Parts: sequence; structure tokens; C-alpha cells
Amino acid sequence: MATNCKLTKHGSYDFEDPTFYRSIVGVLQYATVTRPDITYSINKVCQFLAKPLNSHWTVVKRILRYLQGTKHLGLTITYANINYDLPLIAYCDADWASDIDDKKSTSGACLYLGPNLVTWWSKKQQTISRSSTEA
Repeated sequence: MATNCKLTKHGSYDFEDPTFYRSIVGVLQYATVTRPDITYSINKVCQFLAKPLNSHWTVVKRILRYLQGTKHLGLTITYANINYDLPLIAYCDADWASDIDDKKSTSGACLYLGPNLVTWWSKKQQTISRSSTEA
């Protein structure tokens, strides 16, 4: 996904076939199982399943072109020598309220055991509600 691409739910050009959009994005969600590099982009386009716009479809097509050109990439399991300690390494990042519509952040993380990626995630910040008795 282009770093300067800011998707929003507001726009004047609705995508002509929302069911088709949803089916393609659904398939792309399954692709994230072996392609964690597209997790953030898929998370973003999934936020517009209710009412996709042509601008959202343009991003989905870009993701499809990226996958076409990077078929050789994906998760691999590499042999790790058990005679040595396996380091546990974690990475995380957040985009700090870049969503135009609700000003929420999207964050993500990945965890490696030795040379192998064992888990990863990307999610949008949740709203925390307080009761009136707190405060």
C-alpha cells in the first residue's frame, strides 16, 4: 500500500459491485496466513466492506498486483540448530491516529523464535468507554 494513501469512508463514487469487493477482500484475508507483509493493507481495505468506494477498489487492485509480482515471497520455516539458544525477538509499530474518519491508530507486531516467524497481528485501536462512576 502506498505510504501516502489515506482511505476514507466518505466519497462520491460507490463501487458498482460491493459483493465482488467483499469476496476479493475475503480471499485476501486468507492470503495473510502465509503473507504477513500484506496484513496492514488488508486490514485497511476490510474497514470499508459495508460501503466500498472506487478508491478502495483501486487499493485492492494494487494489493493484487503486488502479490502477482512477489509470488516468491512468503513464510518459510528454517532449520534452527537446537545446540544453541533460540532468541525470541519481537517487533511492533503503530501509525498514530492516521485514520481520517475516526482518528484511531492501527498497530501491528510480529514475534520470531530463532529465524522463524511464529505469530503476527495488525489491528485498529478500540474505543474504551468509561462508566460515569469511574473518573
